[in-house]
Amino acid sequence: MTEPHAIEVEDLRKRFGEKVAVDGITFETRRGEVFGFLGPNGAGKSTTIKMLTTLLQPTSGKATILGHDLRTEGKKIRQRIGVVQQQDSFDQGLSTETSLDIYGLIWDVPKAERKRRIEEVIQRFEMEEFRKRMSLDLSTGQRRRLQVAREFIHDMDLLFLDEPTVGLDAIVRRNVLDFLKEKVKGGLTIFFTTHILDEAEYLCDRIAVINHGKIVQIDTPQNLKRRFGGTKAVEFKLLQGRSDAFVTKLGGFAEIAKISQDESGTYRATATRPELVIPEIYRLAEMFGLTISSIYIAETTLEDAFISMVTDGKDGGSG
Repeated sequence: MTEPHAIEVEDLRKRFGEKVAVDGITFETRRGEVFGFLGPNGAGKSTTIKMLTTLLQPTSGKATILGHDLRTEGKKIRQRIGVVQQQDSFDQGLSTETSLDIYGLIWDVPKAERKRRIEEVIQRFEMEEFRKRMSLDLSTGQRRRLQVAREFIHDMDLLFLDEPTVGLDAIVRRNVLDFLKEKVKGGLTIFFTTHILDEAEYLCDRIAVINHGKIVQIDTPQNLKRRFGGTKAVEFKLLQGRSDAFVTKLGGFAEIAKISQDESGTYRATATRPELVIPEIYRLAEMFGLTISSIYIAETTLEDAFISMVTDGKDGGSG
């Protein structure tokens, strides 16, 4: 029987001089799950990944990856994992197709199998139009697709993805996430970081939130929303599109924590008691001669819960 946990971490720490980057984190990642690892910039996400992938030695603490000790069995760990870091990590003098082929060669993937897997990822990551193009000439999103696709040329039990969808448009990003879901159904475990909260909610089975080097919470996306998404939102549109004076006045209403407008023109006013906000929206609209074309109370998002966890100082342990 395989190990029940892909990753087991106990009191893991990393210091850089006087700076504590990772401060005694403890968690377990189950086999065959997507484990999200979320936090604001500088929270310790990338440092944690570098330790778990053997690129950095921990200052203290213990960890096992796929049953292998992090400190003493680094080679065995590296043979069974895939890693996509934030930085480009391929030879820019090669074409997309050649880069994939050489990567498979490095991993001793037989030629016929390399060819099959290359064709699969070129199709699934929509890289046909630039398969012959040099990596140096690729856009940021195209390079990112290549970097993620490359890991699927070789066999692995655990994949670390650090901001894998940066630079991808919405359609390609969803295709990549769906491809990852398929691989997880086949037994792959994924350790996943992102700043795009809706994709974390779409992909992850469980999420750990890290802030200032400490894990704040670990739970499913739905449970995190239920426990920490106390702030709801009123979403509405103006027939006139927008009004800066109206927004300024509404933003001063005591019940509203934040107000914003997205690309579609929809305003989102976050509030703990949205039932008090709706009458105020109508009152101010009438004052400014505006018409509300649609209005409703929106479901709590993972982003609402995330902001609550990293700004309100709520800490219920490592879950």
